[in-house]
Amino acid sequence: MLQNRNDSDIDFRLKIIYNIGKRIKMPVIYNNERDDCDMKCPYCGYSDGKVIDSRSTDDGTAIRRRRECMKCQRRFTTYETLEAVSFAVIKADKSRQPYDRTKILRGIMRACEKRPVSLAQMEKIADDIESELYQAMEKEVTSLEIGERVMKHLKAIDEVAYVRFASVHKHFSDVETFMTELKKLIDEK
Repeated sequence: MLQNRNDSDIDFRLKIIYNIGKRIKMPVIYNNERDDCDMKCPYCGYSDGKVIDSRSTDDGTAIRRRRECMKCQRRFTTYETLEAVSFAVIKADKSRQPYDRTKILRGIMRACEKRPVSLAQMEKIADDIESELYQAMEKEVTSLEIGERVMKHLKAIDEVAYVRFASVHKHFSDVETFMTELKKLIDEK
């Protein structure tokens, strides 16, 4: 592919990639006029475009790029994120499922229903738990451990949401176990 390019249009730079705490330097070829990846325009499907603006997101987890199609001149935004290594969740019946962030968020949303907890707070809890799980660098994690992490975060934000989630997660079978958990919560205050 390099032989088809004019050498004066190419700018060689070093790109630093962070791989689990290690800095890895990789040579990356940039074409000053156009972004050479085959990013198709969502409007016309043409695969030639240029990057107009590139910057990291506020939380630093992605790179936001404004692109312009060379055919239809329409602009669109793409996000470049780190591909995370997936892990398995071991369920109570010992079956394994791939990790799914939406299941955590759905459980949090159900527990926080009609409570003064914003969607941003709920998403932050899910993000924090996901970050904790990736930092643990385990290939498998139990659903019990994920549930305990969710309860810890909910307890700090909304006690009612915490009790709701705990009642499902800990399988409260009767009022006594429910009251025991409430007493623990009151005693901790």
